[in-house]
Amino acid sequence: MPKLISLYIRNVLFGFALSGIFVSALMYFNVANLWHLVNSSSMGWVAAVMLFMFNGIVFAGVQFAIAIMRIEKDDEPSGGNRAPLVVDYQPIAIPVDDTPRTRR
Repeated sequence: MPKLISLYIRNVLFGFALSGIFVSALMYFNVANLWHLVNSSSMGWVAAVMLFMFNGIVFAGVQFAIAIMRIEKDDEPSGGNRAPLVVDYQPIAIPVDDTPRTRR
């Protein structure tokens, strides 16, 4: 299996594990009375599954993005001179009309 695919699968699994921990903490601490809403409704399990899935998608995406951004290049910097650009700026005179304007 290619390295990128295995990296993606690992980060997706980790993201969904974080989602499970997050949703469990939300239910345990009864944030916004979620535990009561899930338990008192006949379709509460659907809400819990949706909360888990949507948070899992977000957490998995964030985990994968962090993993991709942490990949370091083995290349040496190539291209461009790192020296600062020295520019001699000179002021330019702009003519201004001094006649007063009147409103119509």
